[in-house]
Amino acid sequence: MESLFENLHNDKKPLAERIRPKSLDDFEGQKHILGPGKLLRRLIEAKRVPSVIFYGPPGTGKTTLARIIADTSNSNFVKLNAVSSGVAEVKVVLEHSKSDFELYGKKTYLLLDECHRWSKAQSDSLLAALENGHVIFVGCTTENPSYSMTRAIVSRCSVFEFKRLGVADIKNVLNRAITEDERLKKFKIKIDDDAMTYFATSCGGDVRSALNGLEIGISTTSANKNGEIVIDKEIAAECLQKKALSLNEDVYYHLLSAFCKSLRGSDSTAALYYANRLIEAGIEPQVLARRTICHAAEDCGLSAPNALLQACASLYVLDHVGMPEGNLALTQAIIYVCESPKDNRVVVAMNMAQDDAKNHPDDNIPEYLKNHTEASKNYKYPHDYGGYVEQQYLPSSLKDRKYFIPKKGKK
Repeated sequence: MESLFENLHNDKKPLAERIRPKSLDDFEGQKHILGPGKLLRRLIEAKRVPSVIFYGPPGTGKTTLARIIADTSNSNFVKLNAVSSGVAEVKVVLEHSKSDFELYGKKTYLLLDECHRWSKAQSDSLLAALENGHVIFVGCTTENPSYSMTRAIVSRCSVFEFKRLGVADIKNVLNRAITEDERLKKFKIKIDDDAMTYFATSCGGDVRSALNGLEIGISTTSANKNGEIVIDKEIAAECLQKKALSLNEDVYYHLLSAFCKSLRGSDSTAALYYANRLIEAGIEPQVLARRTICHAAEDCGLSAPNALLQACASLYVLDHVGMPEGNLALTQAIIYVCESPKDNRVVVAMNMAQDDAKNHPDDNIPEYLKNHTEASKNYKYPHDYGGYVEQQYLPSSLKDRKYFIPKKGKK
């Protein structure tokens, strides 16, 4: 609910706040949950949104969508932050929400940012209100709620995952900011396509970061003799505090492909060459660490399980130590993956299991494997037989399937 002074100093707010979408029509991204016919969109349009948890990376629209839901439902809207709010603040909200519901039939949407930071006591204080229905909980978090939040809250909510925005979505937001924001409309802004693409590709899918960079660029760049504020790729890179990628898109993907295939091909010299060429061109080294993690699992598998540990450790070092020291850990991981024996049986097994799970979703489980049935007494407990006993675990239709084939000499 807006206060009397909500828009008094609107031009002093950050650009991301000034152009925050107020309807689904202006909302960019998250088509997997908000596209035509998708469940969440249908719930919003029907004004029947239940308690929900939105989780995903920062700057992907979680808080914005929560506000849209509250506005379109004509309900009260209260925002708290889990870092600064305690049980006392929650109780005040619950008392007001109960009164409004009983007197006017009006529900209250409680938006809780960083909801994974709530303690069990704070979470428990909300349970009765959720069950009574006068409070609709909208939790926003960057952490997966299945392991970062109490089960009692999660079980009462529908969970929707937000994904990083695509380049086209971010460009749409940037263009809308330039043409619709009252403050930016006062300037003659000329931004070339390379700069726009750089903002959209180098913000890591975080539209807030892209908007902040754009506003910094416009605010700190002097107008030319024609009165135009010209934003080029170098200015964009400076505003995002990142090195401009000195590659076009095709060359970037060619180099990344060569890096990946060198990892799989066990050529550590080539892999290190392409990795450092990409780093020198301005790519974030974490991109290479994530690719190394994927190849450690896909191409080394169980023949070199420590490759995955090395690759994961390199990402940790890059995130917590940074460059240039982080390149040591990345180099170590790349060499380890390249020099390890190659084995793709894990990915083959995964693909086969996925296919059967899709094509045989209803095949009967053997009766003795079911939970607490009369037939379950026929289950053979392997430890009673020295740790292993022959018995059928798959449904009869799949009983002869073998996804993973052990190497000779191993069971």
